[in-house]
Amino acid sequence: MSDEGKLNLLKFSDPKIKTLHITWFAFFLSFVVWFSHAPLMVFIKEAFDLSSQQVKALLILNAALTIPARIVIGILVDKFGPRHVYSGLLVVSSFICFGFATATSYESLALFRFLLGFVGAGFVIGIRMVGEWFPAKQVGIAEGIYGGWGNFGSAAGAMSLPTIALMFGGDDGWRYALGLTGVIAGLYGLFYYTQARNTPKGSTYFKPKKSGGLEVTSKGDFIFYLVMNVPMYLALGVLAWKLSPAGVALLTQETMYILWGVLVALFVFQTNAIYKVNKENLAHGVPDLEKYKFKQVAILDVAYFVTFGSELAVVSMLPLFFLETFEGLDPVKAGLLASGFAFMNLVARPTGGFFSDKFGRRKSLMFLIGGLACGYFILANIDSTWWIPLAVLSTMLCSFFVQAGEGAVFAIVPLVKRRMTGQIAGMAGAYGNVGAVTYLTVLSFVDYSTFFYVIAASALVIFVACWFIDEPKGHMAEILPDGSVHLINVD
Repeated sequence: MSDEGKLNLLKFSDPKIKTLHITWFAFFLSFVVWFSHAPLMVFIKEAFDLSSQQVKALLILNAALTIPARIVIGILVDKFGPRHVYSGLLVVSSFICFGFATATSYESLALFRFLLGFVGAGFVIGIRMVGEWFPAKQVGIAEGIYGGWGNFGSAAGAMSLPTIALMFGGDDGWRYALGLTGVIAGLYGLFYYTQARNTPKGSTYFKPKKSGGLEVTSKGDFIFYLVMNVPMYLALGVLAWKLSPAGVALLTQETMYILWGVLVALFVFQTNAIYKVNKENLAHGVPDLEKYKFKQVAILDVAYFVTFGSELAVVSMLPLFFLETFEGLDPVKAGLLASGFAFMNLVARPTGGFFSDKFGRRKSLMFLIGGLACGYFILANIDSTWWIPLAVLSTMLCSFFVQAGEGAVFAIVPLVKRRMTGQIAGMAGAYGNVGAVTYLTVLSFVDYSTFFYVIAASALVIFVACWFIDEPKGHMAEILPDGSVHLINVD
């Protein structure tokens, strides 16, 4: 690994490279487990004689828990370190996976699918781990490799799990395929615990002074932080509504109201926890050396809202879009044509991180989100008169900007405030899921063309917001356990 930002990914003797590889593979497995149900849904639907509404409910449940889980996991990572948290998440998720694989009723399927949404928070853990091991000139591309290669787990599962199910044969082949993913995840969790280290030898793992919320450095930022938490609760409220009789009818109207009440109570509880974390800062102020601007976090949140949020939404609807737009396509062909969107993760996300390292954080983020807006504008104009290969190329071009934008976002996250990287990554990651809920809700009311226009328009608004993000300074200040100040170079 050179000082110019180039990575020799085959140099496994380098502890940084080893850490990157074992961590992206942990993320890869978490995505295999999280999305394992999707390619096997045809078998599950037949085994339980599910209605289309029940299938939709399972898909919604898969994303529901991930929003709060990413916040919780971010707090745990900063407090206990990524080694313990990633290992624990994989081992626990393996048991939940076994529960889903051995479910005997629709209710148990729904419960375990809801719980498996927690494994979707695994992404947050590696952001902190990679940020600890790589210097600022390399952290963008390293985070991009971690995110892009790990994110490919969903596509890898889609390609392999149906074949594995057929290999086992019989009516229970899908159960064995799901169980196998649980076995692999559990064993790898143990392996990760033995091989991973939170920091390079001789480095300090900085922890927040208090747990329960981000530390902010001004009264204005405190109010801003509370306001930025509201959309996450609104998204969860929308999910509860979608599961009510107004949507897929998994929940009763009364249960939906109860859940809304619980969300209000949780918001009050979290607000109180955030106040306790920041009470001393608000009363006595913070030294200039320790200050950071919360607007940095907020802009990264909304940038991930439009990048990862639109990716999750588009991936879920793109096969149906192709099927309904072009005559003569069957579901298999439509799925294959749409898969190009997800495949771009392998190169696009690392490229976004590289752009951020090479050409500047703000400039790269604005360029990629601007390209994303143009890409969705093009998709909004696709109709049945288009040449199908051109339509596929257009979706892949759009997906490049989407996923490269994700890489650019998380090239900045570790540079805001080292000891809170997990929580910052958790909040940004949660906003990605909020974006997916928002865009899919919009899709339920409009046609495909309008759906793409809405994403493009929101991207243009966020493009303007990115102008106000500050380039990281030459260093950030962190407090050692003994109270002394340590300066970390980010150039």
